[in-house]
Amino acid sequence: MKAVDPVTLATPFFILTIILEIVLTRMGKLHANYEAKDTAVSLGMGLGSTVAGVLLGGVTAAASLWVYQYRLFDIPMTAVWAWVAIFFLEDLTYYWFHRLAHERRFWWASHVNHHSSQHYNLSTALRQTWTGGVAGTWLLWLPLAFVGFPPAMIAIQKGISLVYQYWIHTEAIRRLPNWFEAVFNTPSHHRVHHARNPRYLDRNYAGVLIIWDRLFGTFQPELDEEPCRYGIVKNLGTFNIVRVAFHEWIGMAQDILRQPKHILGWMFGPPGWSPDGSRETSAKLKADWEARQARASAPKLDEAA
Repeated sequence: MKAVDPVTLATPFFILTIILEIVLTRMGKLHANYEAKDTAVSLGMGLGSTVAGVLLGGVTAAASLWVYQYRLFDIPMTAVWAWVAIFFLEDLTYYWFHRLAHERRFWWASHVNHHSSQHYNLSTALRQTWTGGVAGTWLLWLPLAFVGFPPAMIAIQKGISLVYQYWIHTEAIRRLPNWFEAVFNTPSHHRVHHARNPRYLDRNYAGVLIIWDRLFGTFQPELDEEPCRYGIVKNLGTFNIVRVAFHEWIGMAQDILRQPKHILGWMFGPPGWSPDGSRETSAKLKADWEARQARASAPKLDEAA
């Protein structure tokens, strides 16, 4: 069975809904922040990601088919249970890919561009990587082929997941019913993921199901008293699409050339890692924020005593 690409099929819907969000915002019917140059970068990144996917698609497909020939089981694409199984397993794979892409610099270098916008709207969903294939993140899905899921089935489910994640990139939807927020990734949960507030850093890695974050301790609800501030810890301050796409790769290369003996740390340490600890990692930013919170609350505790 030939794989149908859900993302390609959904692309006209993406464009139409972005236009609709812009129009309704200008009419005062929705809340969303758009900036022309920022939106242009997001659309350009999406186009470049599509081109990169086409260029490297043969490599990933060939690798999947090669692994699949050594599969442990024959899983039929016509079985309902197989689609239920691939839904959960692919979503769990996505969670760990996404977490890895935030916690290790080599993979963050290919993912950071998705977080580089200081706005959060539907166009942000299209701000995708040009270098994910080179970074090899697709390797994480190969075990599914080894188990016995047909590569076409895996590709379709990956596409379904990406299409689902499109609509959660919006500020126009505040909260959904509690049962939905408890199980699924939502705009509220994903706003937290895109926020650069210390409280919100490296949280809510979900694709479709937020249950993985709840299970593995990375869940953080959006708090009304702390609005999300979007972007990365040190915003780029430019709409140069080449810099948006490659700035972290360039920064990593410069660090390695300057101190090659620390190459493993520069490549596979957390973003912000440095040999002397002079730079700020997410863990350091969180610890500093928690310390400030503790100091701010100390007088209140003394008064209460």
